[in-house]
Amino acid sequence: MSVMQTPGADGRFGQFGGQFVPETLVPACQELERAFTEAWNDALFREELNHLLKTYAGRPSILTECHNLGRELGIRLFLKREDLNHTGSHKINNVLGQALLAKRMGKKRIVAETGAGQHGVAAATAAALLGLECKVFMGAVDIERQELNVFRMRLLGAEVVPAQSGSRTLKDAVNEAMRDWVATVESTHYCLGSVMGPHPYPYMVRQFHRVIGDEAREQCREVLGGDDPDVVVACVGGGSNAIGIFSGFIDTHARLIGVEPAGGAAVGRGVPGVVHGMKSYLMQDEEGQVQEAHSISAGLDYPGVGPEHSYLSEIGRAEYPSVTDTEVIDGFTLLARTEGIIPALECAHALAWIKRAAPEMQGQVVLMNLSGRGDKDVAQMMDILGKK
Repeated sequence: MSVMQTPGADGRFGQFGGQFVPETLVPACQELERAFTEAWNDALFREELNHLLKTYAGRPSILTECHNLGRELGIRLFLKREDLNHTGSHKINNVLGQALLAKRMGKKRIVAETGAGQHGVAAATAAALLGLECKVFMGAVDIERQELNVFRMRLLGAEVVPAQSGSRTLKDAVNEAMRDWVATVESTHYCLGSVMGPHPYPYMVRQFHRVIGDEAREQCREVLGGDDPDVVVACVGGGSNAIGIFSGFIDTHARLIGVEPAGGAAVGRGVPGVVHGMKSYLMQDEEGQVQEAHSISAGLDYPGVGPEHSYLSEIGRAEYPSVTDTEVIDGFTLLARTEGIIPALECAHALAWIKRAAPEMQGQVVLMNLSGRGDKDVAQMMDILGKK
């Protein structure tokens, strides 16, 4: 079995990762790598972070067995309830870590990108808690479909700036955030929201999210009499919630399934390329131009994927199927109807795959990371289901 990799000195997982950034950002990436390494090895930093995760974010998040849906599908289905964290998703784990790190580095300001708004809300929350200035870049299209989260960010004191270039979605918000960071690097930390970007971000963000997998493994073994689940499933855009839960089961027999949107299947349809400072699987045309991604969920609207996911796919340790928007809508309503839990549209991708694959998994134990709650998507789904 594989184990979670520590990237080499060049910041790569196999051939993927690296540090493809302008010369002006090389010192900032090196400074961040040094600061994170020191902090992660500092017992006091880890203690402060764990204290915040427990007393502010609400960890450990619980494990819920879906008796009704499991019976309907012929499997035992467990949910890791990251939707119950403060701010409503797994994102708080990473931003608390990065905000503490920013303060440790003497930075007074953070910038962040966001798709569905959950990372932006979490970044604004951590900034308010720790007294940092916060600016969030969000695609203009995403601002329209996620009005509630935009209001929440502004209520928390963050400045929300629409990205008007390109497809005006997550990819373009990342571009704008990186431009801001280049111009203000002395005073600013870029609080990147997924396991992507230049080294050390993919590794650092994974380490901040390992708490998901570590907790889930212990909880599953307690419930299953020392056994691990047969299958571990999570949605994948950039891939932070998936790598977080995979990290607890990488060295077990469990199948690891990262579910992508059909319109943004970077692993399924992409080829290795460079975007946003990293080499990874990337949707691109024959000229190497980045193709636009599409997903019903703003949080998965990304043409690439984190380099560690690309590596896990290449070595055959994880699988990355895709699902359609129609399947996602069915998954969204299915969990609400059977279990009284409304999932984020991102997580409904994982549910859609579980429903599709259930006939081949009869009697198996399936663990799914419910990485966010669906409050933010209710207005969008009212419109979609109203039309149906």
